[in-house]
Amino acid sequence: MLSRRLSLLAAIIFVGAAVRFSLPVSAGDEWLPITPEELKVTSDPKAPGAPAITLYRQVDRDDSDPMRPHEYNYVRKKIFTEEGRKNADVEIPVLKGQWDAHSIKARTIRADGSIVNFDGKVYEKEIVKARGLKFLAKTFTLSDVQPGSIIEYHYMLDFAEGYVFNSHWVLSDDLFTKAAKFTLKPYGQWALRWSWPNGLPEGAKPPVQEHSSIHMEAQDIPAFQVEDDMPPEGAMTFLVDFIYSEDTFEKEADKFWKKQGKKMDDAAEGFVNKRKAMEQAVAQIVSTGDSPEVKLQKIYAKTQSIRNTSYELEKTEQEQKRAKEKEVNNVEDVWKRGYGDGIQVTWLFLGLARAAGFDASPVRISTRDDHFFKNNLMNARDLNTNVVSVKLDGKDMYFDPGSAFTPFGMLPWSETGTPGLKLDKDGGTWVTTPNLDSSASQIIRKADLSLTSEGSLEGKLTVTFSGLEAVWRRVEERNEDEAHRKKLLEDYVKEIVPVGIDVELTNKPDWTSSAPTLVAEYSLKVPGWVSGAGKRALMPVGLFSGPEKHMYEHSTRVHPLYFHYMYEKSDDVRIELPLGWQVSSLPQPVTNDAKLLVYTMKTENEKGALRLERHLKCSLTILEQKYYNALRSFYQSVRSADEQQIVLQPLGISSGN
Repeated sequence: MLSRRLSLLAAIIFVGAAVRFSLPVSAGDEWLPITPEELKVTSDPKAPGAPAITLYRQVDRDDSDPMRPHEYNYVRKKIFTEEGRKNADVEIPVLKGQWDAHSIKARTIRADGSIVNFDGKVYEKEIVKARGLKFLAKTFTLSDVQPGSIIEYHYMLDFAEGYVFNSHWVLSDDLFTKAAKFTLKPYGQWALRWSWPNGLPEGAKPPVQEHSSIHMEAQDIPAFQVEDDMPPEGAMTFLVDFIYSEDTFEKEADKFWKKQGKKMDDAAEGFVNKRKAMEQAVAQIVSTGDSPEVKLQKIYAKTQSIRNTSYELEKTEQEQKRAKEKEVNNVEDVWKRGYGDGIQVTWLFLGLARAAGFDASPVRISTRDDHFFKNNLMNARDLNTNVVSVKLDGKDMYFDPGSAFTPFGMLPWSETGTPGLKLDKDGGTWVTTPNLDSSASQIIRKADLSLTSEGSLEGKLTVTFSGLEAVWRRVEERNEDEAHRKKLLEDYVKEIVPVGIDVELTNKPDWTSSAPTLVAEYSLKVPGWVSGAGKRALMPVGLFSGPEKHMYEHSTRVHPLYFHYMYEKSDDVRIELPLGWQVSSLPQPVTNDAKLLVYTMKTENEKGALRLERHLKCSLTILEQKYYNALRSFYQSVRSADEQQIVLQPLGISSGN
């Protein structure tokens, strides 16, 4: 038995070596040769129990032509178990307007070495990777994939013009990777340096430059585990980030950011410096008697009414020609033409606010939706969007009207609690945008229902989404039709009620404004919500407890916990009982105050009706992994409270029976 294990281990080591030292395949070739050892291998000691592993990955990035940056990818995987067969469903992420995938070739190698070439169809669809995380992907399914099979595919990514300046290698993958090779042909006209903000795999050597190419090899890269409510993958995965600069690189971060801050300030002020045009525009927006806050509100609303091209569907080249839209060069162009992208719209707000007499400054900030800003990396493009700081009643407030549907006084969640450079002619000063309190983003569910003698609930439900809860829904649905929006809101109710229901949206919510709330009204029927237990009827307390029912069920956690924003959920449910029914017992009120997490629940008998009140408050943004068990324990207590039963006594059954 021992010699058999040693033989297997030797075979695995040989496989890694064979792949590692073989010549990489090029875009003009089709496939690397398959070795007998690769066909035989059934596991890897460095990935015990893995259903599949990646035998080899190759990424060849070419930035040499900034008009046509592209990247060749080659992937070979070995399937070990039935569970591993899911890797036959391949997903290649794409992003409209930034990169697309083409020239996709794929094949399956059976355990006996015979080959099945992929000749099926490639689809483009939206993929849900974890709770609330969606992306677009080119997808296809390889045929005849069984335990023992090898699957491999290669494809080309074409990036948008100028995307050369967003170049990186992502080393981590969802499977353990035996061997990987990365190359880059850089854009030669600018200075280049590279960093690995999240470290490198154990034993991996940093990239090296030889002649006109940069390359790196890595072995035994751990699988990256995707979890719900984790920080953005860009802040967690092993990756190498390439940073271009028109100038030579500064060695000290303070000097670098002073220099970049002056450049950013020059660009912002050059775009905004149209004082006379802005004063004329402000005269059309505000009235003499308006208070400072009312003036700013009017300017904000007017700015947000400007057509924001960042939120429009991508136009074809022919449509753009027909539109004959002129280039926008400054805030006067934005105002007169009535359109601009999100950055330009926000700078228009800056120009108008100044013209109205406000102390307002341009701010470049780093969003926290796909990475976390690190000052010492000295990557200017990490300050990837803009907001405006305005002094109002002695307090600094931050605004981004270029972010659609964001109410006055708020920022999109990705722009809250994040560093930024408040620009001035001396290079600027560092600031941090504020986080919004949990009360600013709520979901309030108010239901007026009747209980039928058969145990069903019927009636009206009103859900009010406020703050960021309203913003993200409006943004997500901005280009969808009424039917799609109706389905989204009805699916929400199906998700929060933990049993099958009949639900129909009965109003037309306001999808197009930046109003602080989005209100949805429904007719609701919950069949069989009350169940019989002998001579009693039992009603669970947690009518809208669906989302919490399966939160944090896993006993272990790999990553920290990360929440987009603080929030609150409040339920106020009134249930009219059938004539003659009585309440035999009610659960005791529950209060679980864990400071940053608070849950309360109480029920009341209101003379022929039940009143159920439930409140959940989350004031967390990030939580270290070591506190996961405490978080898990809190939600277990929430589930226990939601599962408590109200005991009812139906008509005709006395308490003495």
